[in-house]
Amino acid sequence: MYAPPPGEQAGPLPRPVPWRRRPTTGRTRLRHGEGLREHLRLGRKGLAIGIDIGGTKVAAGVVDAEGRILNEARRSTPGTDPRAVEQVIVELVEELGRGHRIWSVGIGAAGWMDLDGGTVLFSPHLAWRNEPLRKNLQNLLRRPVLLANDADAAAWAEWRFGAGQGEARLVCITLGTGIGGAMVMDGRVERGRFGVAGEFGHQIIMPGGHRCECGNRGCWEQYASGNALGREARILARANSPVAQDLLAAVGGNTDTITGAIVTELALAGDAASRELIDEVGEWLGLGLANLAAALDPGLFVIGGGLCSAGDLLVEPARKAFARNLTGRGFRPAAGIQLAALGPNAGLIGAADLSRVSSRVRA
Repeated sequence: MYAPPPGEQAGPLPRPVPWRRRPTTGRTRLRHGEGLREHLRLGRKGLAIGIDIGGTKVAAGVVDAEGRILNEARRSTPGTDPRAVEQVIVELVEELGRGHRIWSVGIGAAGWMDLDGGTVLFSPHLAWRNEPLRKNLQNLLRRPVLLANDADAAAWAEWRFGAGQGEARLVCITLGTGIGGAMVMDGRVERGRFGVAGEFGHQIIMPGGHRCECGNRGCWEQYASGNALGREARILARANSPVAQDLLAAVGGNTDTITGAIVTELALAGDAASRELIDEVGEWLGLGLANLAAALDPGLFVIGGGLCSAGDLLVEPARKAFARNLTGRGFRPAAGIQLAALGPNAGLIGAADLSRVSSRVRA
């Protein structure tokens, strides 16, 4: 696909996204990850804009080839109207592009994308149903545009610039309201046969357990997410347990307002009950990671998302539970477990870099 020098315009770019494709034979070094980072480092050095679309905000930034954010801008997400969201994206690109020569634009959003990277099949936060978003935006922006799932973008950023550097097979887990996930395998984002891999939060870890929004019972995210932490804290507080007095005092006795974020804050301040609740979530986290290791055998798990502000209070019990439940423990190498390094900007950085690398490969 044709891509112009930075600052010039490009027309629609309909070809498939190379980073979703398996490398062809004859490119063994790239398939196994050897030399791939050098290949990317020597690629297009132009700037890219990354845009992270959430349910409440749209964050954008100019990102260089080293993953540094040079300039940022934000807007509120304009409801669920697809055309209104597209207009906000155009405004952000125009604003950020005034002082920079922009090579490409990457869009990261929650939802399922087709394998071609051109259509949003479904988004939980926005009214995107089989929406040809890449084509629409390329017509408006006249630049190469890449569309990616937000978890995929974050995993790519951590692999390229964050905690996953140097690891050929990476699984990224995002702990927030639920559990998201993505994989970077041998230098490419792995989305599965139909493009919807990475829904790790919906592995059933407790048959007949808590009802999940997906319709099933006992999903992993009902036990190892921010929502799960808040729910268990509310149960403890409503029982008026003597160990929950600090928790009750923090919310003025209104147990309905207890969230995972509040529990985490209290735990970091030393509250014993809150630490115990996070420890339990960490154990569920480690159990789910052991299941994923049995299926995927990665070299490293990178854990990100809002719940990770608990740091070692969460990760240490997860590591212990992982080691205790790992299939073949003691007779096999075990994946590492690390906290993500790039924080809430990972999706923005990853979307920008994926667009830059993809447009370079297409040029």
